[in-house]
Amino acid sequence: MRAGPGDRAAVKNRFAAFALGALAAAGFAPLDLWPATILAFAAFLWLLRGAARLRGALGLGWWFGVGHFVFGLNWIATAFYYQSAMPHWLGWIAVVLLALYLALYPAIAAGLAWRHGRGDATAFALLFAVAWTLGEYMRGSFFTGFPWNPVGVVWLPLPPVARAAALVGTYGLTTLALLASGALYLLARRHWRGAAALLALPLIAGVAGLATPPPPAGKGAVVRVVQPNIGQQEKWSPAFDARNFMRLAALSGEPGAAPRLLLWPEAAVSDFLEDDPAARARLARLLGPRDLLMTGGTRIEWSTGGRPIGARNSLFVLDATGRILSYYDKAHLVPYGEYLPMRPVLSLLGLSRLAPGDLDFWPGPGPRTLALPGFGTAAIQICYEIIFSGHVVDRAHRPDFLFNPSNDAWFGPTGPPQHLAQARLRAIEEGLPIVRATPTGISAVIDAEGRVLASVPLHRAGVIDRALPLPRAPTPFARFGNSLPCLFASLLAVVAILWQRRR
Repeated sequence: MRAGPGDRAAVKNRFAAFALGALAAAGFAPLDLWPATILAFAAFLWLLRGAARLRGALGLGWWFGVGHFVFGLNWIATAFYYQSAMPHWLGWIAVVLLALYLALYPAIAAGLAWRHGRGDATAFALLFAVAWTLGEYMRGSFFTGFPWNPVGVVWLPLPPVARAAALVGTYGLTTLALLASGALYLLARRHWRGAAALLALPLIAGVAGLATPPPPAGKGAVVRVVQPNIGQQEKWSPAFDARNFMRLAALSGEPGAAPRLLLWPEAAVSDFLEDDPAARARLARLLGPRDLLMTGGTRIEWSTGGRPIGARNSLFVLDATGRILSYYDKAHLVPYGEYLPMRPVLSLLGLSRLAPGDLDFWPGPGPRTLALPGFGTAAIQICYEIIFSGHVVDRAHRPDFLFNPSNDAWFGPTGPPQHLAQARLRAIEEGLPIVRATPTGISAVIDAEGRVLASVPLHRAGVIDRALPLPRAPTPFARFGNSLPCLFASLLAVVAILWQRRR
């Protein structure tokens, strides 16, 4: 039985949706082709509004999402290259399976916009922006959340618009990006008034960003960020322990007259510092009397019988005596990376978590602010915790800066720049400087405007020595969090409904 013209057209539309979703991912780092993202969404709106049925609209949204996430998250496949217990090709299967799930959120957004807005082109574009933003928020919240690569991140090459994150957060930037796409769609349909209305908000955000006063002048704590260029193949091999420590020690330098705050990456030390006084003493020898070291490591949870039953991905603060002043335990753990869900079942299928070790990691209680005697206060977000908008700081105890130790060595060439971009958004949202320390890059110092002041590139050993920029006063987003982008999206939904009724 031959496929009819309608079936062939449906296949072409699905392929077009997939291709447009892939094109929309070109706006993410390292390509940063933000016009491609805006144009891709505008073209998708044209394609979506032409769907004959709700089922077709849902399908187009799903195929757009599959293309968007397969190309935007391809770095995940690289992580499997460092896990000998599983075949490397499984990484690409994981990317596709994850994309098939994440594409449900674009499908829902497409279905809502088509169902409730297709009677009027302007209302349709508005509702799509609102629905996509809602889906993005849900994606960052459900099933532990995975908000990697929000569409709003494409504004970073345009700092005036990106600064709007201080008011409406990253999800609000997503809304602004889709309003810009909606305006292009309406221009193509010659809906001049609707296009002007939708384009007004991104333009207003840009003008307001240009008028934003710079961060306060002055200097904060002096830090040394250490990037040892220790690859994932070497990190967990006992044969490289001594060499890895020597790299870290050499880059840390000799103590001087001025106090230093040394910042090492996630899991920089393989010793269990809480249970190993000799390891702490070895680190203390690198410090001057007023120096502090912040380093990633592992804490072990013990049963009452003295048996290890779990682990924590932690950040330790040590002084020159080798005393642990404080620590932070990572709260947002990576499923299948740091723990294996349904372990009894999945382990029988030959699956294991990507981080080496026999113990699953346990989550910590969440954001907290650590006191650093002589250096102020710091919030800690370990690795991909930094991507969770609105969940990185203890608002009752606002810190002077945020430290993001990470291990991006297994993220390939695209994961680290995408990770850095999302850290820059957190700096703008919270009005805080952020420091990133990674073993292979990209380590960086970021100011409260999201600007990268200093960095060490990928796959290169190096250090950053500088005084931290000062924090801003708490931004509106720092005060109210994601209630602001939700309020913004709700107001737009009301406008869309009133616009449609008026028409």
